[in-house]
Amino acid sequence: MRILLIEDEPALARNIVDYLQLCGHQTDYAADGQQGLQLALQQHFDVILLDLMLPRLDGLSLCRQLRQQASRHTPVLMLTARDTLDDKVQGFHAGADDYLTKPFALAELGLRCQALARRTQPQDYCLSIGPLTLDRRAHQAWRDDQLLQLHPLGFQILQLLAEAYPALLSRQQLSERLWPDDAPDSDALRSHIYLLRQQLDKPFANALLHTVHGVGFVLRLPETLP
Repeated sequence: MRILLIEDEPALARNIVDYLQLCGHQTDYAADGQQGLQLALQQHFDVILLDLMLPRLDGLSLCRQLRQQASRHTPVLMLTARDTLDDKVQGFHAGADDYLTKPFALAELGLRCQALARRTQPQDYCLSIGPLTLDRRAHQAWRDDQLLQLHPLGFQILQLLAEAYPALLSRQQLSERLWPDDAPDSDALRSHIYLLRQQLDKPFANALLHTVHGVGFVLRLPETLP
């Protein structure tokens, strides 16, 4: 999983990051609410661990703004020393998915992250956008009922763009999702985008995959083009 931790206590944050990385998860970190919200809106995470008492922007306000502004639902696990029922109700009303009271066992934190990530995994393996259909279980895609002969990485790129639709993904976002441990140079992504276009767009009258120069890539249906 890719996890974002937003926590202002350095010792606790270090322990959490070390544990999650030991479990094999990629973990990003923010020490205040404003930085955390910016990361949460700009990048894709499987789970967000959110402290309630934060400088610059408190956890409740951050969660509300995230739910209002984000294009997709990322599970939020609130971490706080407040343990009353009213505190938990406020957290859930702000948009939190789960609540863990400090102090907590790191093993329980890890288990709750896994449960939240599973809860939001797509149960419907088929995804359709206009003439495009993807089978996430079989790793196959069709356009106008024609099977596309895609490289495995090409299918991954197409799936990421389809799941983000109608939003675009930056080159950095795609690279981090495709190669979370060691991203190659930009030529590798460019080559896979080229190969994807050969199958997805070249045989058809209208292109679905578009480049937003200097930003990234996006899927657009012909009728949505200006």
